[in-house]
Amino acid sequence: MPAAAAPFAAYVMDARTGQPIYRQNADTRLHPASLTKMMTLYMAFHAIESGRVRLDSRFTISTKAANEPPSKLGLRAGQQIELRYLLRAAAIKSANDAATAIGEGLAGSEEAFTQQMTQMARALGMNNTQFRNAHGLTREGHFSTAHDMSILGRHLFYDFPQYYNLFSRRSADAGIAQVASTNRRFLDAYSGADGIKTGYTRAAGFNLTASAQRGNRRLIATVFGGTSTAHRNQVMTELLDSSFTRIPDRVREVKPQRPRMLVQATTRRAQVPASPAATQAEPQRMVLQASPPPSTRPAQASSLVAAATPPVDLTEALRQAGATATAPVPPGVALARSARPRSRPGSAAPAPDQADQIAQAIATAVASDAAPAASASLAAPVLAASARPAPSPRRSASIAAVAQPEAPAAAPEPTPTATEGALSLNSSAAPRPRSETVILAAMGEGDLGNPEALEVVRRPTDSGRNWGVSLGLYTTQAEADRLLLSLALQDGNLFGAARRHVANTNRGFEPRFVNLSKGHAQLACERMGSRSQPCSVIAN
Repeated sequence: MPAAAAPFAAYVMDARTGQPIYRQNADTRLHPASLTKMMTLYMAFHAIESGRVRLDSRFTISTKAANEPPSKLGLRAGQQIELRYLLRAAAIKSANDAATAIGEGLAGSEEAFTQQMTQMARALGMNNTQFRNAHGLTREGHFSTAHDMSILGRHLFYDFPQYYNLFSRRSADAGIAQVASTNRRFLDAYSGADGIKTGYTRAAGFNLTASAQRGNRRLIATVFGGTSTAHRNQVMTELLDSSFTRIPDRVREVKPQRPRMLVQATTRRAQVPASPAATQAEPQRMVLQASPPPSTRPAQASSLVAAATPPVDLTEALRQAGATATAPVPPGVALARSARPRSRPGSAAPAPDQADQIAQAIATAVASDAAPAASASLAAPVLAASARPAPSPRRSASIAAVAQPEAPAAAPEPTPTATEGALSLNSSAAPRPRSETVILAAMGEGDLGNPEALEVVRRPTDSGRNWGVSLGLYTTQAEADRLLLSLALQDGNLFGAARRHVANTNRGFEPRFVNLSKGHAQLACERMGSRSQPCSVIAN
């Protein structure tokens, strides 16, 4: 008895528009086998175009890559080889060691590379695909669909036309050996075929994503679960021949949009206890630092200005003027005069001589900065008659010095006030330098979890689909397979959800459609009866 066949799936699209032409189990998650290398190559082409690597970049072969099982190029651990040769070996010979070397060379490790592959798949619209390695050998959680692989094949054709001819080569120089294409039989047998990639494992069966052109028409198709290379190529031939007749010769081309996702960065957040020191700003005391004096405002028409004089403390000048005797104005000091303002009604204007005495006293204090004690006060009568303003709370020390000029200047002891804790201008310490460490409020790890492991669907299941139809007996398995494929193409709506199976019985090969409901099985036999095709309803 032959080994059980892998689940079958097929998808055909018009490459110019991306519209589906034929589908069967197209979204069933199955093992892609070496069709995985299509994404490995897509990632490499993307890295070359973005300038991260070049075709002549030399990759060092790791022990893991060198120990990959066949098919392989024969690379040795520690060996260095140019990227161009690795691409040829992966695309043409389907070498597993070359695919692993590409992934490790681009991302640093195969694990990091497969995460990037899955992210790129999502960006391309491959929503039912997940990668666990760069070569496609069977592994839990590594799956794709016929629909998704057709999408990837279309992007390879449109996104990197400068490298697409790699998939149509029958052989190439891979640096250390001359390699032959695993797809050369189909390329030679089917007119217009120019790619793309084959794949095989025992769990996946014989897979193929192909592209072919006839005139202005181009198709991209994927077959999963062929029973042999010949059977897979025959199914692909019939799918393409049938689909070419269903699409128009001329149609508006709609190219796929290239993915905008390049690198997905992950930010690690600090794991610290949620405390006020970590989540709240630390209160700081405000301290005034020494700064240059502000620039003097332009003189107004009503002010008295001394030409080219330094800034003067008016309080100190008045104090000196009141404490010394009257003295004549030193020569060389010119006072600017302005029109005397009119007196307010009901108030007595100061005598003219008093105003002149005040101005002269101020000018005298300015000019005699080197010997202020020698100036005589002319404003003493006016100052004696005026009330002294109330001292400011923060200038109490200065007012005390003015009131008692004979006392020696001494630094006043700080007096605690109600506002000392909030604002201290004289005795607070300098602020600590601000830390450059940024602590995020959100605690714990970011989105660093591994993608959820999903189980590969090996058989399509549906409640109540435990019926099928038997279509007679045939002497060879090829005849039975040909009948099943022909009926699937003619009645895609009826058999689209069915699974094809050829039973090897003692009487011959019995073609069957299984995984049907009882109603669909009876309808199928009625339709087959109208075509004189033997058919009987069976229970699975």
